[in-house]
Amino acid sequence: MPFDFRRFDIYRKVPKDLTQPTYTGAIISICCCLFILFLFLSELTGFITTEVVNELYVDDPDKDSGGKIDVSLNISLPNLHCELVGLDIQDEMGRHEVGHIDNSMKIPLNNGAGCRFEGQFSINKVPGNFHVSTHSATAQPQNPDMTHVIHKLSFGDTLQVQNVHGAFNALGGADRLTSNPLASHDYILKIVPTVYEDKSGKQRYSYQYTVANKEYVAYSHTGRIIPAIWFRYDLSPITVKYTERRQPLYRFITTVCISRDSVTEKTAPRPAGLRGSHGLERSWTS
Repeated sequence: MPFDFRRFDIYRKVPKDLTQPTYTGAIISICCCLFILFLFLSELTGFITTEVVNELYVDDPDKDSGGKIDVSLNISLPNLHCELVGLDIQDEMGRHEVGHIDNSMKIPLNNGAGCRFEGQFSINKVPGNFHVSTHSATAQPQNPDMTHVIHKLSFGDTLQVQNVHGAFNALGGADRLTSNPLASHDYILKIVPTVYEDKSGKQRYSYQYTVANKEYVAYSHTGRIIPAIWFRYDLSPITVKYTERRQPLYRFITTVCISRDSVTEKTAPRPAGLRGSHGLERSWTS
């Protein structure tokens, strides 16, 4: 019997009785098309959606900052006159600044009875504190009222990214209006360096922070100590990095093709399973 070279053909003709349209086949075909469309739209949504991944590492991410961190503070003291309000800055490098005034603004509240302080300043990347007090006033008030509302306290660049929900303004909205007017307030901050890298590779440097607080009336051997609002900070050695990523085009195309082929393969007729008919076997192999 001569060798038939056509046996190597893997794209053989389908028997005619398998190409006849049926209602069952039409329903299956429509369901397959809808399912393939669903898979395609799901993969397309995943492809055009930007994914934000995060990682942790030990390093100073912003080495070009000169060892400085920008701070933005916005706080209202509704029962303390603006001429009494001041900002003092101290740290372990020996900095001791009383009555910082650069890039700051005082806005009278309650017909001048209160004050809103807004300031932009920088701190060194070492443990220290900054505090709102009456220390820089020409004459110290007898009973300064340090009740307050913190509208904003943030460090570094402002990040307004929908997919990142961090503690960049953890003290925003803190209300201490019902506290003891003569009490000092201590906010203990642990600052965490944060990097956000977008799809173009551009990086922005910000800082998240955790906070613990207490209030107290302090006394010394000379009497009651003038109250203040203290922000004591330390830096974490751990940096959090957020990176925007998008699925590669080749992966999207590959996934779509595999999904389509998988659906069509599962629903396609299988002649091997129908070989109970000798006539069909002959027509398939001839």
